[in-house]
Formats: sequence, structure tokens, C-alpha cells
Amino acid sequence: MAKLLYSATASLDGYIAGPGGDMSWLTEHLVGDNPTADNLLANIGAILAGNGTFGGDDPNRGTDSEGAFGGRYHGPVVVLTHRPPAEPTPGVTFAGDLHSAVAQAKEAAGDKYVNVLGANVAKQCIQAGLLDEILMLFAPVLLGDGVRMFDQPGGTRVRLAPVSGETAHWYSVLY
Repeated sequence: MAKLLYSATASLDGYIAGPGGDMSWLTEHLVGDNPTADNLLANIGAILAGNGTFGGDDPNRGTDSEGAFGGRYHGPVVVLTHRPPAEPTPGVTFAGDLHSAVAQAKEAAGDKYVNVLGANVAKQCIQAGLLDEILMLFAPVLLGDGVRMFDQPGGTRVRLAPVSGETAHWYSVLY
């Protein structure tokens, strides 16, 4: 059965996007081999994204590398939104509530990962006790402001445990 994995690249001060969702800072850090990201990509069966992430900034917009994982992901996408577009988007399913979106993404993923993209959807999954793992890749930059990888003012602590055999920041979520 599919697991829900929140993965993102963050600045060393914990931001996954700059102010206003700006992703341009990431472009210079997407160059070169990344065995962890390559391994992850090979094991993703579906993407679950929020509407802000789905329609948001792409550090590779307008290039052959536009899209998830530098344009290398080609598979099912489920977007959690209360405002689906009037015209359907090929290969994309829109869901109006979290549990429906997760169920559809898990079904599409089969026995692979559902990769959660977007801090808001990841937070909702954590709050609902649905997120299984977190993988954070870090870029050598300090953004100082923007969208945090996990932000829940006044929220409760989330315990994590390293995933066995992984040298990256890959953790199981402990509830």
C-alpha cells in the first residue's frame, strides 16, 4: 500500500519557497546529480499537491525542465482544492477534501509513494495523522523569509525517527 511522503528542498533556515511563493532561488541548486532525489523519483507513484503549489511558481518555468522533479515526473497528480479549474487538466485529478484527495492519490500510486508537495497540504496531512514520512533536502542558502517547510504556530511537536538505511534527512512520522 502507498505511503504518504512529504518531500521538499529547503534553505538552511527552513524555507521551501521565498516570499510570495517565489521558487527562483532554487534554480541554481538543482544542478548536478542527487542520488536521493533520483531514488525518490523512481519510487513515486502519484503526487498530491495543493492548488497553490500546483499553480504556483516553478524554478524551471518556460524550459524543458518545467514541472515536478525538473520535468522528469510523468504520472498521476491529485490536487487538493476548493476551486478546480473550469477546463480539465490532462493527467490531473482535483479533489475538494483531504481524505478524498489522499485516497485517490494512494489508489493511483499503487505500492509506491504518494509524494506530497506543498507545505499547507503536508501540514494538513500531519494534523490528520495521515503522513508517513518526510524527506528534506537542503540547499546551501539562507532565504530569511518565505514559506516554511512546516509552520504551525501554537501547534504540537511532531516526533520523527530516521528511516533505516537512509543517509539523507528522511524520517518516519511518529504519532
